[in-house]
Amino acid sequence: MNPSPTIAEIDGIAAQSDPVIRNLHITQSYWELSSAFAARTGPVANWCTFATWASKQAGQTIRKEDLLRTLEQVLANADDINEMLVRISDLVRGEDKGRTVDQIRQMVWDALGPEAAMERAGDAVGRGNQKVFAEIGHEFARFAAECQSDIAPDAGKIARFCAGLKPGDPPDGQRYLNSAFTHYYDALFETDAKTRVELLLLANLQIGFHEQTRLQPEIAEALEASVVDPYVFSRRLVDALFPNRGWMIYGAWWVMRKLGFPSKLDTAINRFFTAVRHRIRLFLTEYMMVLELPVGRMRLGDDLRAGFPETLKHLTNPELVALLQQIDPTTDSLRGSGAVDWADLPDRIHYIADLFRCYEESPELLKPPFTGEQVAALRAGRLPEGPL
Repeated sequence: MNPSPTIAEIDGIAAQSDPVIRNLHITQSYWELSSAFAARTGPVANWCTFATWASKQAGQTIRKEDLLRTLEQVLANADDINEMLVRISDLVRGEDKGRTVDQIRQMVWDALGPEAAMERAGDAVGRGNQKVFAEIGHEFARFAAECQSDIAPDAGKIARFCAGLKPGDPPDGQRYLNSAFTHYYDALFETDAKTRVELLLLANLQIGFHEQTRLQPEIAEALEASVVDPYVFSRRLVDALFPNRGWMIYGAWWVMRKLGFPSKLDTAINRFFTAVRHRIRLFLTEYMMVLELPVGRMRLGDDLRAGFPETLKHLTNPELVALLQQIDPTTDSLRGSGAVDWADLPDRIHYIADLFRCYEESPELLKPPFTGEQVAALRAGRLPEGPL
C-alpha cells in the first residue's frame, strides 16, 4: 500500500509558488491519498480519485500546452474574422498608404494580446487547483493521520476530527465536509457492499458540492479570461497604427461616438473585437470542457452514456437520495447531464453528480496518473519528460 501524504507534505505542496510543478505534485498527492483510502474500502473511487484526473486535466491549461498555437489556428481559419481584418486594413491604408496589410494585421494581433488571455485562464485554473488542494487535500491528510487506520469505529475520534471543520455552508463553512468525512468513516467499517458504495457516493458528492461552490470564482474567471477590454484594445491599436497622432484620432472618435456618428474605422475595430472576444470565449470553454479519464475522454457538454453500475441503479440511502434530488434535476437518468455552461454552478454539479455515480466502481480510475520515472523526476525537483 502506498503511504498517504502527511499533513506537512500537503501543506508544503500547496505553498509552492511554481504553478506547473505545484500542479504535478497536487495530482500525484491526490492519487496517493486516493490509493491509501481505497486500500481500506476496496477498489471504489473516492473524491481524491476523481480529483486526481481533474487536477491532471487542469495541468494542461496551467501549462498552456499548445493553447496559444491552437487558438491562433482557430482565429486564422475563421472567415468572418479574416473579413473584418481585411476591412480594418483597407480603412487604415486609406489614411496611411505606407502600411502593408501584413503590418496592420500584426499590429491588430499585438494590440489584442491573445497570449495574455491564455495566461489569465491558466492563472485562474492554477489558483483554483491550489485553493481546493490546500483545503480538501489537507483535510484528507488529517483524516488519514487521525482516523483512517482505526480497526474499530470510535465515535469520539471522528467527532474530534469533525470539530476541526468550520460550521456553515460553503464557500466559507465546511458543513458538507463534516458530513462527508463522517460517512467516509462509517464506510471503513461497513461490511455490506451496497451500503458501503452508497456511503462513499454520498461522501464524494458532498465534497464535490463543497469543492465546486468554492471554485466558482476561479472557474468563471478562467472562462471569462477572453481578451483585454475594448477601450484598452482600441487605444493600443490606434496608438500603434498612428504613433504620432493616435491620441488625437482617438479623441476625435470619442466625440463622434458621443454624437452618434462613429467613424468607419472605429466601427470596424469594435466589430472585430466583439467577434474575436466571442470566439475566444467559445474556444476556452471547448478547451476546458474536456476530461481525460482512464476509461475514456469525456466532453463535459455531452450527456454521459456509461450508465450506472448495478449497485447504484436503485439507491436506498435516504440522505443520498435527498442530496441527488437537490443537485440532479434528472435523478436516476443521464438525460440532460451534459453541462451547457461550465461556469454555471447548478449545470456543473448536475454533470459531476452523474459522473461520480457512473464511474465510482470503475477500478481503472485508481491507476496512477504518472509513470514511475516521471514521479522520480518530480521528487528530484525536475519537470518530468513525456506526456503529463
